Amino acid sequence: MPSRRSLRRPVTVAAVVCAALAGGLLTATQSASAAGARIHDIQGSTRISPLAGQQVSEVPGTVTAIRSFGSARGFWVQDPHPDRDPATSEAVFVFTGKETPKVTVGDAITFSGTVSEYYPGGKDAGLQSVTEITDATWKTVSADAPLPAAFTLKPASVPNRYAPDAGGKSIESLKLRPGSYALDRYESLEGMRVAVSNAPVVGATNPHHELWVTAEPKRHRTARGGTLYGSYADPNGGRVKVASLIPFAQQPFPVADVGDALTGTTAGPLDYDSFGGYTLQATELGKLADKGPEPEKTRKQKSDELAVATYNVENLSPSTPQAKFDRLAKGLVEHLATPDVVALEEVQDDSGTKDNGVVTAGETLKKLTEAIKAAGGPAYEWRQIDPANDQDGGQPGGNIRVAFLFNPERVSFTDIKGGDATTPVKVVDDHGKATLSASPGRIAPADPAWKTSRKPLVGQFSLKSRPGSRVFVIANHFNSKGGDQGLDSRFQPPARSSETQRTAQAGLVNTFVKELLAKDPKAAVVVAGDLNDYQFSPTLKALTAGGVLTDQVDRLPAAERYGYVYSGNSQVLDHMLTSRRLTRADYDIVHLNAEYADQASDHDPQVLRIRP
Repeated sequence: MPSRRSLRRPVTVAAVVCAALAGGLLTATQSASAAGARIHDIQGSTRISPLAGQQVSEVPGTVTAIRSFGSARGFWVQDPHPDRDPATSEAVFVFTGKETPKVTVGDAITFSGTVSEYYPGGKDAGLQSVTEITDATWKTVSADAPLPAAFTLKPASVPNRYAPDAGGKSIESLKLRPGSYALDRYESLEGMRVAVSNAPVVGATNPHHELWVTAEPKRHRTARGGTLYGSYADPNGGRVKVASLIPFAQQPFPVADVGDALTGTTAGPLDYDSFGGYTLQATELGKLADKGPEPEKTRKQKSDELAVATYNVENLSPSTPQAKFDRLAKGLVEHLATPDVVALEEVQDDSGTKDNGVVTAGETLKKLTEAIKAAGGPAYEWRQIDPANDQDGGQPGGNIRVAFLFNPERVSFTDIKGGDATTPVKVVDDHGKATLSASPGRIAPADPAWKTSRKPLVGQFSLKSRPGSRVFVIANHFNSKGGDQGLDSRFQPPARSSETQRTAQAGLVNTFVKELLAKDPKAAVVVAGDLNDYQFSPTLKALTAGGVLTDQVDRLPAAERYGYVYSGNSQVLDHMLTSRRLTRADYDIVHLNAEYADQASDHDPQVLRIRP
């Protein structure tokens, strides 16, 4: 099936050469003669071809695979007679644009054309380049040539270290060290036939017919079969994306979940694109083995426990299909056991993505609460504050915001007038206890840290079975990672530019919690939501500064610390944190979405049971 790479626009050779020269990447010492070149001469021992911009003629090789769809058609050709340098790839992609190449797998050919460097997403995207041949011509020498053996990706062949450290600068000019770094290993195999055997699926099949496997089955495995992302230092180099060059009618792409496996051999040329990096373009697909666990269910809270949940409902609006509302409702009722309070993220306004000035979300929340009741749940009420139009980021026109649901049979919400889009909520003394100037209220909404980002919503709750109890719940949705350089960027280590804003946002929430605790050191505070960052990040360090909050994810066994899967890495983006008083907290990440091809949201919900 066509991949998103088929929408690319090739970077011109002139642009690549000029940019490379300007960056000092192509030097006189890297020059090589195009006369009599073989593919390993074209690829060279760095990420940029020493022949970039030059013409090559009658280069021999065997056609190993063909892309016959989309606007990025072409074929891969590999030299069956490699050199002895493990840093030089023996294959290259011949780009034919919208024209289907008239070649057959197994053709022994000679090709001529221009050596080019293609940057997926454009050079400014920061990704690595793909060496390819453009404006190509070729001659078939013979047919039915044997294909070169595929290089097997396995723990012994994929280094544990991920990438060389260039102090944040480009690694393009560095000589490849495939025995030392995973990214170098993959680059040294660019275009070549590679294979994985009995590969665990660590990223579920997506709508573009892609999935992720790992070539290191025992490395950093989660409790349910994924690959755990536990630190910036180790992004798990064994992860490889799998797509397919096999016609769908001939062999449909497997619909796989995390924990499943592709048994047997999966093989094809190693490609690279802007949606996940190195990709095995399969000409041979292993058989799907359904080994993954069922979606989880958490226990019901006890009568004296307050159950608080957080759930990113992923751009929910009245125009969202009813089936998604029903699935979200089933998840809240059957899998989360009807929490008393739910902090929702990504609730859109009543007109969805129409940018028409509408900011209310009553219809969205009404449709969700009705679906919950139809699924056998309670008649939830809600509280939220409409944002100023087009000020909170997210999908244009959607006006996403955080909101509270609560079960009035078990919980009271303390309504205090005064909360609106622009008025900051304050901590107020109430006879030696803390209360709010407005409930619900927004934390420092005018602060620059919240520019084009969701503002936190704080509300005061009381568990009816414990009269006089006060629990302050702060719902959050920090700014996204948009603009960060990818793990597989040519800049290493990659820059995390979005982190600056999230860290500032965390500091504001931390300050607000400290103000609550200054009024009442025993205040019960729960900070919940999609923080868009990891438990080991500067964002979480800023949020927990001074020991005022405990990140509950750190109390879980390491193999269970995840609720989101991205590019085959199971990771933490959503969090629930508690103040010091809440020492007896029972916390659960309920895995029912992120690991599955069929999901109601891309986030797993979380639930926290406390005794206020």
